[in-house]
Formats: sequence, structure tokens, C-alpha cells
Amino acid sequence: MQKIPIRRDSLDQLQEELKQLKTVERPQIIKAISEAREHGDLSENAEYHAARERQSFVEGRVGELEDVISRAEVIDPSMIDGKTVTFGTTIVVADEDTDEENTYTIVGPYEADISKSWISTSSPIGNALIGKKVGDSVEVTTPRGAKSYEVLKISVT
Repeated sequence: MQKIPIRRDSLDQLQEELKQLKTVERPQIIKAISEAREHGDLSENAEYHAARERQSFVEGRVGELEDVISRAEVIDPSMIDGKTVTFGTTIVVADEDTDEENTYTIVGPYEADISKSWISTSSPIGNALIGKKVGDSVEVTTPRGAKSYEVLKISVT
């Protein structure tokens, strides 16, 4: 069973979402299904089908969250030395073709959020950068083609 690296606050958020789904969403769905059944013929009952579809989504999400939480390995960023790119480091890279600089924080796959410049350890860029040091170059195959980056700075967040 492969462990999933995650920060403590992100794990807490996943646990809170799981609790919400189990204690609030499930009872609401059960009630909605029950009320829809009272309306008669289920084959043409849109409310019933919508509630069942929502139930399917919630149960799938509950299963996914339980799996992630059971495999979560909380990484304490204060224990990272910051000499190489690892989970929990923030890095500044320069595109070797355009000299454009980007800053990314390397996080686990369930924390990635490009709007915050958080990239997953399993993303093409994150995966290629893991283990690199300041001054290292890396070539990354992205959906837009091959890109070369130079690591300019590594810091611990």
C-alpha cells in the first residue's frame, strides 16, 4: 500500500470533508430518497433519480477519502533541509528558453492547486524536479511539449 504524502492542514481538511459527507450529506440524501419514493412511480420520478445520483457521488467520494486518509503520511516541512527539491519545498525555476521565472510549492496529489502554484509530486513538472538542487537543469515533457527549467532557489515552506 503506497503512502500518500500530505501536510497536516490538508489532512485535517480531508477528514472534515469526510465527516461532513457522513454526518450531513448522507442523512439528507436518505431523506430525499424517502420523500421521492412517497411520490409514487419511481421510473418517471426525477427527484428520486437526482437523489440516487447524488448518493452515488457521495458514496464514491466517501470511499476515496477513506482510502486517502488511511494511506496518508503527514510530512512536517520543518524536518526538510531545503537543499534539494522534495515534498514541502517551494522552488523558483526559470524557463531556459524564455527566462520566465515561476514559483511552485511541491505538495501531495490531493493538495495540488495551480491557482496557488501548488504542484503535485506526481505532476510532470513536480516529478521531474524532485531531487534536484539549485543550479540543476531539468527537461520536462508537458502537454505543450518539452520544456527545460533551471532551479534557481529552494526554500522550505
